[in-house]
Amino acid sequence: MTLRFSSTPRGARLARRLAGQWLDERGVPYGSDAHDAVTLVVAELCANAVRHGCVPGRDFRLGVALGPGGVRVEVTDTRAERLPMPARPGERDADAESGRGLLLVAALADRWGWAPAATARGRPSGRSAGCPAAEGPGDRPLPRGRS
Repeated sequence: MTLRFSSTPRGARLARRLAGQWLDERGVPYGSDAHDAVTLVVAELCANAVRHGCVPGRDFRLGVALGPGGVRVEVTDTRAERLPMPARPGERDADAESGRGLLLVAALADRWGWAPAATARGRPSGRSAGCPAAEGPGDRPLPRGRS
């Protein structure tokens, strides 16, 4: 499955819901550990794409593939000049309300990483009117979730 979503919180929620439905339809049932782990990874990466990688008028892309080695999740944003800077455990303020998303991804995924997309520029879709305020560097990891 590969879909484009508006770079808004609503687009991120829709991406998570559709990924969850897609997994369930392919034998990774709702409520299973694998389903919960993959949908949490999808939610974190899509939220990062919206918060840190948003360019007004451009969408983010979610790709999910189920194979013999597990589930692969790819989220691509259109912000090529803002590369991810994942925090290490204990590096962030313990009382901070954000900054732990990639730590969750690392804890849930068997392997993960990030790479620049082959084409860093997305096509304008006209669906995204604006972007939420971004704080800090952008995140664009490409994890491979558990199956």
